[in-house]
Amino acid sequence: MTYTTAQEPSSAESDRLARIIDFIQAAEALKDTLRSGRTGQGRAESTAEHTWRLCLMTLLFEADLADIDVLKLLKICVIHDLGEAISGDVPVPSQSSDDGRAARERQDLLTLCKALPEDLSAEVVALWDEYAEAKSPEAILAKGFDKIETMLQHVKGRNAPDFDYAFNLGYGREATDRHPLLRNLRLLADNLTQLEMISQAGE
Repeated sequence: MTYTTAQEPSSAESDRLARIIDFIQAAEALKDTLRSGRTGQGRAESTAEHTWRLCLMTLLFEADLADIDVLKLLKICVIHDLGEAISGDVPVPSQSSDDGRAARERQDLLTLCKALPEDLSAEVVALWDEYAEAKSPEAILAKGFDKIETMLQHVKGRNAPDFDYAFNLGYGREATDRHPLLRNLRLLADNLTQLEMISQAGE
């Protein structure tokens, strides 16, 4: 096998590559952005870990997503929590409709995206906005998968003795009612939650 010598990139190409790397380095903070959910070993999960499993769910259900742009769905899943790399995650019980969280997270995303070339920055922000509005089929699924992944983590995690598993049963229902696949997955997640509640009550 022979290899050709790569040509040196132009100044513009080098700048573009450097800006993308700068963004990736800044986004690394998502690995240290902790959520209220616990892993199976009992440590706090990171937002990056949540995002990874959300994307894994999307891939595994691709065959069930006829007429869905799965690449676009994956992109939305990857960027939906990127803004948390700056201000962190706010646990759902601490959220309220007038807490300014969405606007703050969007502003944080804009700050993060300043490193990117304009075309990529515009794409990332547009995908985040689409997720926030939850109007397209892909955004609807991303929202629903996001809620279900969180519910499954609550069941899987090694939680504190006073963990409120009943919270799962009402969590994100509006988002999970918007697609047949989401509704079916919700039933399974609810069943797992109820089994865990029975198990905890017996201890």
